[in-house]
Amino acid sequence: MLRLLVDENLNHRILRGLLRTVPHLDYLLAPDAGLKGAEDPALLEFAAKESRVLVTHDLRTIPKHAYERVKAGLPMPGVIAIPDDMPIGGAVEDLAVIVECAVSAELDQRVLYLPL
Repeated sequence: MLRLLVDENLNHRILRGLLRTVPHLDYLLAPDAGLKGAEDPALLEFAAKESRVLVTHDLRTIPKHAYERVKAGLPMPGVIAIPDDMPIGGAVEDLAVIVECAVSAELDQRVLYLPL
């Protein structure tokens, strides 16, 4: 199962739905990790150190910083980018499939955009 770092901008209704679907989810909220208001590079650095895939609604800047890490040869365990306008149920379903079925190597150095 993937280990997640949940960006503070993620709709918490998605997280609650995911927890109902995957009750044993291994996740950490960015603010609980001392990353409230953190810049994108700091989020990605923390995710890399903790081997956690970042889940975010930030499709504008996070992917750019993620690929900058890849280009620089830095570890980047992956990003799951969810559009703000994606229906909550669809986001929960897609995330549940990814979290339970993917292995970390499949997302390493990648940004995965939902919907699948």
